[in-house]
Amino acid sequence: MKVSLNWLRELVELPPTVAELVDLLTLAGVEVEGVETRGVAIPNVVVAEIRDSVQHPNADRLRVCQVEAGSGAARQIVCGAKNYKVGDKVPLALPGAKLPGDFTIKVGKLRGVESQGMLCSAEELGLPKGEDGLLILSPDARVGAPIAELFEGDTILDLEITPNRPDLLSNVGIAREIATLTGKPIVPKPGPNEPPVVGEPPQVAVESLSPCYYTARRIAGVKVAACPDWMRKRLEAIGVRSINNIVDVTNFIMLASGQPLHAFDAAKLTGTLRVRQATAGEPFRALDGKTYTLEPADLVIADDARAVAIAGIMGGEESGVTSATTDVVLESAYFDPASIRRTSRRLGLSSDSSYRFERGVNVAAVDCAGAAAARYIADCAGTTGVSAPATASNDPTLLARINSTLPSIALRTARVRTLLGADVSEDRIAQILSGFGLVKSSEGWVPPSFRPDLSREVDLIEEIARVIGLDQIPARLQARFAASSKTDKAYDRQMNLRRVLAAQGLAEARSVTLVPAEPLGLAFTHTSPENLRRVRNPMIDDQVVLRPNLLHGLLRAVRHNLRAGAKSVRLFEIGRVYSAQKPEEFTHLGLVLSGTKAGRSWRTGEGSEADLFDLKGIVENLCGSGTQFTADANPALALSLVIQVHGKPVGFAGQLWPKEARELDASAAVLFAEIDLDALARAGQADAAKQYRDIPRFPAVTRDIALLAPTALAHAQIENTLRSAGETLLAEVSLFDLFTDPSGVRVPAGQKSLAYSLTYRSPERTLTADEVNAAHGRLKERLKSNLGVALRE
Repeated sequence: MKVSLNWLRELVELPPTVAELVDLLTLAGVEVEGVETRGVAIPNVVVAEIRDSVQHPNADRLRVCQVEAGSGAARQIVCGAKNYKVGDKVPLALPGAKLPGDFTIKVGKLRGVESQGMLCSAEELGLPKGEDGLLILSPDARVGAPIAELFEGDTILDLEITPNRPDLLSNVGIAREIATLTGKPIVPKPGPNEPPVVGEPPQVAVESLSPCYYTARRIAGVKVAACPDWMRKRLEAIGVRSINNIVDVTNFIMLASGQPLHAFDAAKLTGTLRVRQATAGEPFRALDGKTYTLEPADLVIADDARAVAIAGIMGGEESGVTSATTDVVLESAYFDPASIRRTSRRLGLSSDSSYRFERGVNVAAVDCAGAAAARYIADCAGTTGVSAPATASNDPTLLARINSTLPSIALRTARVRTLLGADVSEDRIAQILSGFGLVKSSEGWVPPSFRPDLSREVDLIEEIARVIGLDQIPARLQARFAASSKTDKAYDRQMNLRRVLAAQGLAEARSVTLVPAEPLGLAFTHTSPENLRRVRNPMIDDQVVLRPNLLHGLLRAVRHNLRAGAKSVRLFEIGRVYSAQKPEEFTHLGLVLSGTKAGRSWRTGEGSEADLFDLKGIVENLCGSGTQFTADANPALALSLVIQVHGKPVGFAGQLWPKEARELDASAAVLFAEIDLDALARAGQADAAKQYRDIPRFPAVTRDIALLAPTALAHAQIENTLRSAGETLLAEVSLFDLFTDPSGVRVPAGQKSLAYSLTYRSPERTLTADEVNAAHGRLKERLKSNLGVALRE
């Protein structure tokens, strides 16, 4: 939300500098997202009056104007705008003026006619864009006056208001906050006088399903025109385009008080104004010129003929105020925040009004805001009379909130001092809470109607802390040693996994928890759609279920990185996944690889691409020596594996089919793995401290074994057979050659040739040839007897 410091200064004394004000609000919990300086302080830009305008002799779309700029002599200006007339006052940039964008004005010729300056539009002066063409100034503007006199300098703060503080969505709310934080009083600005109460109020009714309080006034005999300059400046300073005096008043009161309003052309309404649910497929043409198709869950304002507004969001084009309007119906209402939010999200239609209604407006201020708007309309547009307000509601609790106060909150001074660790006097507490609008009662403190977020003693203590300043509360060392919990140990394991993966060249990714109804990777995990945890009220179509695995986000990240030109993608993510089955939430680790293992260089050339064995190496390094991989028959994948640790399944891994990889814009294999970290911990993944081994002091001896084995015999089974033999001299087993011949000429069909290098070493002595040969022979016999392989010697 944007606020003008010039506007705030009318209500409360501000700190001396903008930086001090920003710090004050930020430390009090009101985040300042941006600071912008507005206004027109451009030298050599003055007010000029157009005295004459004739057609350019050499250009159909240009005119030659004679203007008076206060010097007593006419200036000739060539202009292409069409929205002015003789007698209008407009901004004139004289030669030497430097406009935004570093554009310097000079005397020059346009199609052969000299131009001694430039007539300016609002956008060319850095002001909010208005109508096409020149910026038409007030007839009261002084000819020759610097443009800065009309557009005074201002500073605009862009504030991020948290959803629990809708009271800050107004200038009065921000002023109240500043006044309490600084101890300065609020100076209310007197408004216009009360107009005469004349005429019958409009007929209104509430027929909606959601809670609603609706009021309407008829204002007769208005004259639609431009709003006063002071109001236009306030609106334009924060980026609100001035339309006419009626619409501008509703925007002005909304920005001042936080209560949205809407004005209808009374002549375009038929019968009773009703707040009702829309009918299925009901079309509605809004003020933005677009037609929306409504549903029964949407709330509308309708007369006897059709819908004239989407409640709390936007009015209709057919019932809007125009220059021909003479009578208006002024709406001020409370709508259910959930209903407005749902309709706004579904239609993709948001407005300043919906932004406030979604967060909840103060129902007790609805009548006051409507009355204030009626006074300003009567003052700006004239009136023959304003009717009494017509009111309607379908919820007795709303009416009770208007006529009653919120429950009292008991506050103990001792509790304030205990929680804050500071000695705060009762007088200081009373000063702070009274500044925020609370009233002292015999039972405690009564919050104002605009602060429903204050409901507990600790809420009041938080308000006191914000004013005192958390940086002013003395620090005390009160921590004590606590034993490591399961959560601590899980966190430590995850951080260790992050370090290991980062050391292997993977980058950590973070993806959105909500995914589409059919997320990427769903078929890879054998997940049934019935096990998906669905969101009851999804905001968008791509966020309807809680992610069943991490693959959707990781595969999307692969696609985005490849489309951005990445040659290699190596990502991991640790996060929560969800299921409709108990225990419903799990912590998983996901990995994804695609592309080259290393960047191109003069030594390696293009480099080799990552394959399934690279993925297996990373997983084994994570899970320890007890890691095994077994084939899994999953037709959705080109290669599919189950990851086991000490015989217990902990996750899955695989490679996408080339078709799915191409859909991700991948030209190389796309490999992935996902591990259940809770299952990994239960399976006994090594959490114990690593043990130190001495560097070998004695030389090693190497022997090779070449063998023929069935193609179905896994390398892991051969390695386990060798290592489980109990040969104390065997130090390492390494596969260095694998060969198959589908033709059966060099290697029989259905078999494969494998070659292993076995390393023998003793930590105590240098081995003799006889010792190595004996151990090597026993291992060869074990392979033949246990696995039935044929040795190639």
